[in-house]
Amino acid sequence: HAYHQGRRHSTAALALDNSADNAPRGKVSHDPSAARLPPGGAMNVFRFLGDMSHVVSIVILILRLRVSKSAVGISLKTQELFLLVFITRYLDLFTTFYSVYNSVMKVAYISSTTYIIYMIRFKEPYRSKYDKTQDSFLHLQFAVAPSAALALVTCLFKARFDPIEILWTFSIFLEALAIVPQLFVLQRYREVENLTGHYVFFLGAYRGLYILNWIYRSYYEPFYRHQKLVYVCGAVQTALYVDFFYYYVISKYYGGKLTLPT
Repeated sequence: HAYHQGRRHSTAALALDNSADNAPRGKVSHDPSAARLPPGGAMNVFRFLGDMSHVVSIVILILRLRVSKSAVGISLKTQELFLLVFITRYLDLFTTFYSVYNSVMKVAYISSTTYIIYMIRFKEPYRSKYDKTQDSFLHLQFAVAPSAALALVTCLFKARFDPIEILWTFSIFLEALAIVPQLFVLQRYREVENLTGHYVFFLGAYRGLYILNWIYRSYYEPFYRHQKLVYVCGAVQTALYVDFFYYYVISKYYGGKLTLPT
């Protein structure tokens, strides 16, 4: 009985949130000999809906580009930041197999975001109808550089110098800021095209649902290991959407166009 109880405790301690969207490196355990569990522990409705909301947002964006034949109102910089998030977070795709679901989601995020960037940057007519003067947020200076600095400081404080750990931490900080260039673009155009509004809404809903996923797991998963860094960055990311959510809901309730304030 003692053996099975100790084994259950040691393996449960590794049931970290290693889903397709948040994948902390589950290397710390009370038992060094314990094997890592499948990512994210057991699936729950909030995690699944969060993943599906993220997928829907990407599908809507691709549909929006193909239907309108224009990239006006879309931030290429936000897409580039998200691609950097996915690449630095999913390096374990080449080293560790968790599940078919997990691998498919990671590949889908990377490939679809790469395709969107290709469309806007190189493919006509999207390339010529992308207004980079409106997409002027300095993402390298105010998103990538601060995230890299915070990741290094965080890992230094935790005395964790594994490059994979540093890059994962960098991806958590960067994802919190990745939507900022898109929000800047929407603010400048003010009137938001219908599919673009749906894209941003579902992208924000994904993060909100993941917060509910973390709360659910903390209550119902024994020995759930809290990730304060993920919580804080997730809360910051969700907070950035609040203003947009308000005007999105108001526009849908009254049946009018989505117009952001100056």
